[in-house]
Amino acid sequence: MFIKADQQQSYLSGYCRKSISLRRLIQLPVSLPVILLSIINSCTAQPLRLKDTTQPGQHIEWLTGTTDTSYNSLSDYKKNLKHYPFIELVPDSSFKNVIEKRNLVYATANQRNLHIDAFLPQPKKTSALKKTPAILIIHGGGWRSGSPSQHIPLAQHLAARGYACFTVQYRLSTEAFFPAAIYDLKAAIRWLRAQNRQFNIDTNKISVMGFSAGGELAAFIGMTNGIQKFEGDEGNEGHSSRVNAVLDIDGTLSFVHPEASETQHPDKIGASAWWLGYPRTERLDLWKAASPLTYANNNSVPFLFLNSSLARMHAGRDDFKKLMDQQKVKVKIIEFPNTPHSFCLYRPWFPDVVNAVNTFLNDLYSDK
Repeated sequence: MFIKADQQQSYLSGYCRKSISLRRLIQLPVSLPVILLSIINSCTAQPLRLKDTTQPGQHIEWLTGTTDTSYNSLSDYKKNLKHYPFIELVPDSSFKNVIEKRNLVYATANQRNLHIDAFLPQPKKTSALKKTPAILIIHGGGWRSGSPSQHIPLAQHLAARGYACFTVQYRLSTEAFFPAAIYDLKAAIRWLRAQNRQFNIDTNKISVMGFSAGGELAAFIGMTNGIQKFEGDEGNEGHSSRVNAVLDIDGTLSFVHPEASETQHPDKIGASAWWLGYPRTERLDLWKAASPLTYANNNSVPFLFLNSSLARMHAGRDDFKKLMDQQKVKVKIIEFPNTPHSFCLYRPWFPDVVNAVNTFLNDLYSDK
């Protein structure tokens, strides 16, 4: 039996429920920093404060109040290694031309700080006044798990190519339902604009990138530019949250599309239901309202889709491209055949992901 929000009950669970064997980890062909980072992310879970604003009937027992540590880059690597024995998890790097600023606070939500890490290209003496394109990078994990550290390697490599990159923390579905994460991420974009002088950002060249659930969030942000009800009130309201491009790595565009996994299993209680607070069968209208494809129109920004061969991970993508082709909005699709969902984390595909993003943005911004 489900306990719903209108019954005014809440549930809190404890701390990290699992540990990792270091002896087993050191046998894996990944760098020591990656191992240590994954141990920290998996075993230092902190209790969270529950979101106190819910809709009637939402299943607040799903708001566990505890960080879900079930997904991280290392656990994903171990799972995929069985089927792709040649893959290499890309480790953190150190570039002489990249400046890193960690653990910055961009907003306060639900009485706690939300953090962001900056990876900035070292300004060249000859171009010190030239503004830098920015990329906000959103991690995956089914809206419930994961960490910004997932995409530190991607941020570092793109920063080395000349982009100001930011890996961002947002509230997960253990703490708050949709659209809380949208509020957080739009607040992060407003914060970037407010801090543009500090980071030397070109505020007309801000893109948002995400993988998996992060890709869905990135797409939602890109399709809801200017829609006030998704702005939230987490600071810097005098600045715009508009983005100029979306880079979607295997993130769905629709929870209700025929290609979506939930369409085949409407009664399933999983990541999407936990994120929205209702099973699909209870609030189909909300599932539609939370789908980026719902907001596709002639104001949508250019999109780059980087996809695995799993159709359910890009549900609605082809419909979106047809709509954008009619509106003459740039949409590029690159598929990586015979790859796992998380291909962007691994060699041999990681360099191609970096190159694809760089090429797309160079082409996009050279037209302006």
